[in-house]
Amino acid sequence: MLLLLPVGLAAQNATVSGTITDARTGETLIGATVLDTRSGKGAVTNVYGHYSLTVKRDSVDLKVTYVGYEPQFFNLRLDANRELNIKLSSSVTLNEVTITAERTGDVRSAQMSANVMTVEKIKSVPVMFGEADLIKALQLMPGVQSGSEGNSGMYVRGGGPDENLFLLDGVPLYNVTHMGGFFSTFNTDAVKNVTLYKGSFPARFGGRLSAVLDVTQNNGNDKELHGNLSVGLISAKFNLEGPLVKEKTTFSLSARRTYAELFVIPAIMWLNDATSEEEEPAPELAQKAKFDAGYYFYDINAKLTHKFSDKSRLYASFYMGDDKIHGKVHTVTALDEDIYLGFSTLWGNLVGALRWNYELSPKVFMNLSASYTQYKNNIIGSVEKLATPNDPNASTVTGDYNSGIREFTLRSDFDFTPTPEHIVKFGASATRHWFTPEVANASVNYFDSIQMNQPLQIDSSIISSTVPANEFVAYIEDDWAITEAVKLNYGLHLSGFFVQNKFYHSIQPRLSGRVLITPDLSFKAGYARMTQYVHLLSTTSVTLPTDLWVPVTEKVEPMTSDQIAAGLSYSLSGIADFSIEAYYKHMDNLIEYKDGATFFGSSENWENLVYSGRGWSYGVEFLIQREFGDLTGWIGYTWSRSMRQFDREGQVINGGNPFPAKYDRRHDLSIVLSYKVSPTIDLSATWVFSTGNAASLATQSYPTAFEDPDDYDEDTPGRNSISVVEGRNNYRMPNYHRLDIGANFHRKFKRARRTISVSVYNVYNRQNPYMLYQSRTESYNGYPSALMQLSIFPVLPSFGYTLYF
Repeated sequence: MLLLLPVGLAAQNATVSGTITDARTGETLIGATVLDTRSGKGAVTNVYGHYSLTVKRDSVDLKVTYVGYEPQFFNLRLDANRELNIKLSSSVTLNEVTITAERTGDVRSAQMSANVMTVEKIKSVPVMFGEADLIKALQLMPGVQSGSEGNSGMYVRGGGPDENLFLLDGVPLYNVTHMGGFFSTFNTDAVKNVTLYKGSFPARFGGRLSAVLDVTQNNGNDKELHGNLSVGLISAKFNLEGPLVKEKTTFSLSARRTYAELFVIPAIMWLNDATSEEEEPAPELAQKAKFDAGYYFYDINAKLTHKFSDKSRLYASFYMGDDKIHGKVHTVTALDEDIYLGFSTLWGNLVGALRWNYELSPKVFMNLSASYTQYKNNIIGSVEKLATPNDPNASTVTGDYNSGIREFTLRSDFDFTPTPEHIVKFGASATRHWFTPEVANASVNYFDSIQMNQPLQIDSSIISSTVPANEFVAYIEDDWAITEAVKLNYGLHLSGFFVQNKFYHSIQPRLSGRVLITPDLSFKAGYARMTQYVHLLSTTSVTLPTDLWVPVTEKVEPMTSDQIAAGLSYSLSGIADFSIEAYYKHMDNLIEYKDGATFFGSSENWENLVYSGRGWSYGVEFLIQREFGDLTGWIGYTWSRSMRQFDREGQVINGGNPFPAKYDRRHDLSIVLSYKVSPTIDLSATWVFSTGNAASLATQSYPTAFEDPDDYDEDTPGRNSISVVEGRNNYRMPNYHRLDIGANFHRKFKRARRTISVSVYNVYNRQNPYMLYQSRTESYNGYPSALMQLSIFPVLPSFGYTLYF
């Protein structure tokens, strides 16, 4: 009887399932709600727009809703399982429908510590150079900090930039910035949905300590061809999407390229003119020199979607983006030697994914995927002496440096909805990593015409062997509506990492829940353990192509974190949503680099150049958010503290005493507002304030004892003393604040429309510190040296033009 009980229960129930899409574009809607008003049971669409609702066999009254769309109602007699695909129409007549994602941080959701960012919201934020930037918009949310000014790095709840997992259609990206961090790699024209998890991570995510940024690309319009072309201050981009086979096969293609090199040309011309007009140099110096340099980056996003049937779909995703810097100096010496000095640096990502999802049954949805990701960088330098009539012998010296990481992943994910009270997700993946820390080559073909020696020929390579590694993951999670007031999301994430005959494994429990105090007020709490098996070796705060990704080793164990969070969420109907969260995070096996350490050419023994320690961070985040009406935006404030301690034997930093992390900031405040003046004009403004970054600074010095009095330098007394740094990160840079404003002007034509965007970055020209340095050529109040501030971003106007067709 016990065995037959589930069969009997199943016989009393029936399931309605299907996909919910936009009626105009065919784009799947993520987070749409299907509610049976009779029973009160409901379901929410997943990332592929699929839903499944099981109710008793009877008549049902379904209400289908999605933010910004007209609701639909269905009265059905549900005597058996039924497939129902639904198309929703926008509630407001728009030329471009902005898809609004599921509000994972709302009052009724069990998920906390998450922020959903719509494309519309990203494009409304005024930013540097007028280029809408996904990561810079997220930096304005509570708990998320930028590094230095203009940088697209993310520091989430006291973590480092390498502790964030960036997913593009489920595939990791290892480099997410362009131009040294001033732009992110995410082209907003290609983006459909963005969710940032800062804590209480669902069990399906893992691999990093601090954050998961889940970005989904557009599938493409399945009804008709659409596109847009944009021109900005330093870049241009286009997007094109439409059906290859109407309502069956679609494509989406986006591309972006900067033309920043055009701004470099006048400076190079001026430099070359200035060099040619100089007085005759000394005979031993070059008689003339000509310079040439340039920089550009580009992105290409592509996606192909094919619908075999209402139950079966195939997706193919592609991304490629590179940065390149190049330069050349041509000199002719006093000996008429014709010499070229050249260099170039190329770095970027390559991502590809193929996924197939299929509805195995009305209650089981399956997604299978295979993906490949690659990050590489290449640095080339050369010296070439050309043959001349006076010297027929040519000489060349060339060298190149390469590093990178590649990985291939097979993954399976399942959604199982046994009852409306349970949404079960489970799956597994296997990943093969190839780490290539460093490969350096040098070639010398030199002939000394003065000494008349034999040619010198050298070919040499320094190769750090490729390090393969295998990673395995399995997970299961359940979103359980225990009662109308109590909801729980609990799960388990299991992972293993095998590298250099060493196997690490981790069991990571996840738990989050909410209790409805009133229909508009809920209490939420969550816990998550995370494990990270890769490290980013970098000695600077700016993203550089020489940064190295390396795996854990026998000496350096995986990093781990345990985070708890709790808070309140309140929705004031018709006004705004309010939330407040407090968190505490403990991190272990963090690495910190020794003072003066450099990893260029040292990847083989990098474990000997770092120390392992622990860290902790805690804080309170407050958010007011309004997403409807003419006035929208948010106010976010964070009070936080992030500390590090390295006191293990033989790995002591700062005397074993705790010290602030580099980007520990006590206060962070962001105010972002957007106002729709009319259907043709909207205005926006952003004001940010944050405590200054931490830095290590000498506050004392003592004189040097010279054995020879002649060594004393009277002109620069500061060089006759030794500086004393009392503690790591013992100094605070000045506070940071700025105001940005922007305006968009829209106009509709017969078959197209255009938007003119104007913005001003740093309106009141605040001289914010980009970096501080000590100058011994300047004095301050009688002291022989001074601490100087470098500010690189004054008031900066920007312009953009976008044509939609």
